[in-house]
Amino acid sequence: MTVTFETLEFEIGGVKTVVKAIGQGKPLLFLHGAATLEGFDFAAGLADRFRVLLPSHPGMGFSGPAPHVSGMADLIVHYLNLLDALALPSKPHLMGFSMGGWMATELAAVAREKFDRVVLVAPAGLNDPGHPATPLGDIAPQDFPAYLAHDPAVALPYFPDGSDADFAAAFGADRAREGEAVGRLCAPFGMGHPNLRRMMARITNPTLVVWGDKDRLLPASQAPLWCDALPAASLLAVPDAGHLVLQEKPETLSKIGDFLAA
Repeated sequence: MTVTFETLEFEIGGVKTVVKAIGQGKPLLFLHGAATLEGFDFAAGLADRFRVLLPSHPGMGFSGPAPHVSGMADLIVHYLNLLDALALPSKPHLMGFSMGGWMATELAAVAREKFDRVVLVAPAGLNDPGHPATPLGDIAPQDFPAYLAHDPAVALPYFPDGSDADFAAAFGADRAREGEAVGRLCAPFGMGHPNLRRMMARITNPTLVVWGDKDRLLPASQAPLWCDALPAASLLAVPDAGHLVLQEKPETLSKIGDFLAA
């Protein structure tokens, strides 16, 4: 199925910022993870009830370069400015995946009054030593699909298979560009913040934590830690799903939609 998006473009602090949009209804801002290789097609599963807004982070995806970014605070300011530019008709829900879950957590902690409900899908950022994430540098390139999905066949189409040299070259260039942007974002503290638990205490918005129970990148054993730290959190554990839970178990989107519409 081909998913058709609208494309919105803004100049935010000198950064070309591209937002893909789909659906009608209450707005939902989605913040993607540390790469855009899986795309945004999953959003079709929410578009029947929500106006899903899918920006590419500065220096990533469809957006332009942002060499000034030196940490998460720059992205928080960027997204507050983007919200101003969007001039949405109602308070949006906020949803973040992986690195975008960390981003959404800090954004909601700083500006909880700007959002309605919050969804965190396999969020990064906590860096609890008792529940460590898998270091990306420890994963051989050919093994990444098996780390992204419990069923590697779900992730394999996002990777070059040797049959298309142009796709392979573009894939490599995109990952290098996004890796550089993520590296600058993570320069202060790595993929997270040492005081993230303290920040979470401010998020009084109803929050849903979603985690695949077979996640090999960010262990699902972190999920109770998030729920304990968030004042109004509930957990949606997804059986037989890896990190790309929205792609591997698309029926999860219906449950997320029910939570947001409650």
